[in-house]
Amino acid sequence: MKKILALTLGLAMGLASSAALAKDKLVLQLKWVTQAQFAGYYVAKDKGFYDAVDLDVEIKPGGPDIAPAQVIAGGGADVVIDWMPSALASREKGVPLVNIAQPFKSSGMMLTCLKESGIKTPEDFRGRTLGVWFFGNEYPFLSWMSQLNIPTDGSENGVKVLKQGFNVDPLLQKQADCISTMTYNEYWQVIDAGISADDLITFKYEDQGVATLEDGIYVMEADLDDEKKVDMFKRFVKASMQGWKYAEENPDEAAEIVLENDATGAQTEKHQKRMMGEIAKLTAGSDGSLDMADYDRTVKSLLSGGSDPVISKEPVGATTDKITSGM
Repeated sequence: MKKILALTLGLAMGLASSAALAKDKLVLQLKWVTQAQFAGYYVAKDKGFYDAVDLDVEIKPGGPDIAPAQVIAGGGADVVIDWMPSALASREKGVPLVNIAQPFKSSGMMLTCLKESGIKTPEDFRGRTLGVWFFGNEYPFLSWMSQLNIPTDGSENGVKVLKQGFNVDPLLQKQADCISTMTYNEYWQVIDAGISADDLITFKYEDQGVATLEDGIYVMEADLDDEKKVDMFKRFVKASMQGWKYAEENPDEAAEIVLENDATGAQTEKHQKRMMGEIAKLTAGSDGSLDMADYDRTVKSLLSGGSDPVISKEPVGATTDKITSGM
């Protein structure tokens, strides 16, 4: 009897081990640190959506010194999350990234200014100091300034660009008249620092008609010729979108899942729940497929950069619908 039980237990363990080995390993590199901006992926992992499609997904947080394009080009990830301006710029520079899905339908990027600066319209930016994120995040801003014919050389008729860290200190310390913020993150850091919303004026890129696509899912072009990887990407996108829709419908739970995955312990419950509420507005209406009208708008914005456009020519092969088609 003991031998039979031992054999049965051994067989069960063997089957479980085989099932675990059967899952395809996929490494996802995020654009930034663990926060509700990426809730859909953490939810998909936590709720077993990836397991259900036989995927073993490792989620690698990003940071100020991590460029997703460089990570995937170096073989450190199978899939990356990046903003389209950065991805298309990387593609033109020789890293053949391809957008396979677009969970974020709307842009959350904006400039936040102190009303006391006297800035009321974008034309008032001239002669001012503006905080701008770099590491690929500067492209939408540079494109916007080019369309406004506002030089970014610090001249009297232009703007002085302050290379902004990923914080709101330049506004709080009045080193800049305006700073880069996201609707779901830095704007609320300004509010939490004690500055009233009534004392601020914001310029959303979406409202200015220069919004470019953010947080898309990208892979290397050569991997799309591998049918096994294509199948893996299809399963990944399907499960990820399931995670995103769950997060939209259950924002507080999604925020809690994000907090559980924050190894640094830097995030707070209040901030993540608020962030998730704002993020849900940006993913709302997306089924994961890329809206080509949104893509065309982004490309047009990036090309209209005067003498120094973000990209110099219309991209070819930068997107595909073979992953989301029929999903």
